[in-house]
Amino acid sequence: MTLLVAMNAKYIYNSLAISSIKAYCGANGTEIKTKEFTINNKEDDILYEIYKEKPDILGFSCYIWNINQIIDIIASVKKILPNTIIFLGGPEVSFEYEYLFDLGVDIICIGEGEKTVKELVDNLEKNGISNKLREVDGIVFRLKDDIIVNKSRELLDLNDIPFAYNSIEGLDIIYYEASRGCPYSCQYCLSSLEKKLRFLNEDRVKSDLDFFLKSNAKQVKFVDRTFNCNKKFAMFIWKYLIENDNNISNFHFEISAELLDDDMIELLSKARVGLFQFEIGVQSTNNQTLNEVKRKTNLEKLFENVRKVNSLKNVHQHLDLIAGLPYEDYDIFKKSFNDVFSLYPEKLQLGFLKLLKGSGLRENANKYGIVFKDKAPYEVIYTGLIDYKTMHIIKNVEEILETYYNSNISVNTIRYALKYFETPFDFFEKFSSYWEENGYFKVSHKKVRIYEIIYQFLLSTTGIDIDILKELIRFDMLLNDNIKTLPLWIDYKEEENLKYIEKDFYNKKENIEKYIPSLINEDKKQISRKLCKFDIFNINIFEMARKDFKEVVTERTYVLFDYYKKDILTSKAKTYEIERADIDETCR
Repeated sequence: MTLLVAMNAKYIYNSLAISSIKAYCGANGTEIKTKEFTINNKEDDILYEIYKEKPDILGFSCYIWNINQIIDIIASVKKILPNTIIFLGGPEVSFEYEYLFDLGVDIICIGEGEKTVKELVDNLEKNGISNKLREVDGIVFRLKDDIIVNKSRELLDLNDIPFAYNSIEGLDIIYYEASRGCPYSCQYCLSSLEKKLRFLNEDRVKSDLDFFLKSNAKQVKFVDRTFNCNKKFAMFIWKYLIENDNNISNFHFEISAELLDDDMIELLSKARVGLFQFEIGVQSTNNQTLNEVKRKTNLEKLFENVRKVNSLKNVHQHLDLIAGLPYEDYDIFKKSFNDVFSLYPEKLQLGFLKLLKGSGLRENANKYGIVFKDKAPYEVIYTGLIDYKTMHIIKNVEEILETYYNSNISVNTIRYALKYFETPFDFFEKFSSYWEENGYFKVSHKKVRIYEIIYQFLLSTTGIDIDILKELIRFDMLLNDNIKTLPLWIDYKEEENLKYIEKDFYNKKENIEKYIPSLINEDKKQISRKLCKFDIFNINIFEMARKDFKEVVTERTYVLFDYYKKDILTSKAKTYEIERADIDETCR
C-alpha cells in the first residue's frame, strides 16, 4: 500500500498537490491513500496515524513550511517501519537534495509529480528499489552506494490530470489551478524556472468551476502564478464566474496589475462585491531592484490599475512587498512601503526575502551581501545594505501593520493619525518603537487593550485632537464588535434620548427596508440587542473618509452598524450613515 502525506500550514488549507496526484493515479489504475495534517499537529500523533496504515511506500509533499517537521518524522518512521520505502516530492526537495539520502530518504521526485508518482509506485510494487527504477523519468534514487539521477520528466497536458476533488466538505479554502508555468523570471521565485505555459481547456474549467459553485465553496484560491498573463483565458474565467455567481463563493487570483486593461476592468465592474479577490506582487518600487531581480513591472501602470480597481469598490486587493531585496537600503525600502501604502489596499502584506533552493537570488546571495537562515524557510537575516538591527525594526513594523491595519481593527484611526506624521512608514516605525520600548511585543493582548495602546501612543502626538481621536477609536471598535460597555478611557457618555431615537428608528418599517432589508422579519429587540448597533458621533467619519481624512468634519452623525450582514471586503460590520430625515430627534 502507498500512502501520500501532506503537512499543511493551517487546518483550513488543503493540499492540491497530493489530491491531484491521487486523482491522476486513480484514473490510471494505481490506487494510493492520502492523509493530511498540519505543521501544528503533534509529531507523535502524525507518526501513529502513519503507523496504523503500515504503508509499503510512503511519500511526503515538501515545502519550506513543512520540510523541517518532515525530516524529523522520517527519522522516526525509519525506526518503527524500517522496511517502508520513503520518497519525497515538491519544490523544497527538487534542488540540493543529496543530503536527504543520509536522513533515510530513498527516492526524490523532481518537478511535476502526477505521472512520476504513478510510474514510481507501479515500479516499486513490482521490483522494489532496483535497477528498474532507471526507467522512471523525473526521479533521483539511491541504489546501494550510488545516487542515480534519471532524465527529466516531460510536462503533462493539464487536461490529462483529472479534477482533484470529490468533495470540499469542511474546507474553508480550496486550491485550484487552471494553468501552470510563468512568463516571468523573478529571481526569488521558483515558478520562473518553468517557462512553458499550459492551460486547461475551457470546457474542463467550466466543469471544475461548476463543482465549486454548486458546492457553495467559501473561497477558491487559484494558484496560477500570473493568472491574467493570458487576457482571453482570464476574461473567460471572470466572465463565467460573474454570470454563474452563487452569491456565496469568493475566488482569489494572483494577478499582474499592470496587465489589466480597459476591457478587463469593465468586466470586473460587473462582479458582485466580494466575488473576486486579487493578490498583487509589487515587491519593490525601486527600478534598480526590480531590474536586478528580473521582475518586469510598469509601476506607473500598476498603480493606475490598482486605483481603478479600488474605485470599483467590489474587489478586495492584497498588495505584497518584500524586504531584503538587492539594492534596497532602509530609505529605499521606506519609499517602497510608502508608495504602496498610499494606495490603501485592503491588505499590505510585508514579507521578508526567502532564499529558496534553486532560485537565482540564492545562487547570487554573496554578490548582494544577503545572509539568510540555514533552515527553511531560509529567511533573510540581513543584507549588505540593511543590517540585522534595522531588519529587526522592519520586523516590528510588519507586526504592527498586521495587528492594526491588515486586521482592519484600526484603519480609520490610522488614516486620521497619518497626517500628523511625515509618512505612513514613520507612523508605523515610531509606533513599533513604542511597542518595543514598553515590552508590548512580549505578551499577548486582548483587543480592547490593543485599542488602548494606540490611544496612549497617539496622546503624545503633537497637534492631534484627543476628542476626535476617541470618536475614531470608538467607531473602529464598533466596526469590529457589538460592544455594550466601552472602556472608561473612551469617556463615552450616551445621550439621554439615544435609546428613544433608536427605538423610533427601528419601529419605522420603511427604515428597516431602506437600511437593513435582510432583517425585515426579525424581532426589533433582537435587532437592537444583537444584530445591529445604533449610535451617534460628533464627527462625520463617512465624509472624512471621502476626503481621505485630510480634514475633520465636525457634524452630528447617526450611524447604524450591521453585524448580521457584514461588509464583504473587510469582514467587519456594514455601516450606514442614517439620513437626518429618518431620525426623530425630539423623541423622549
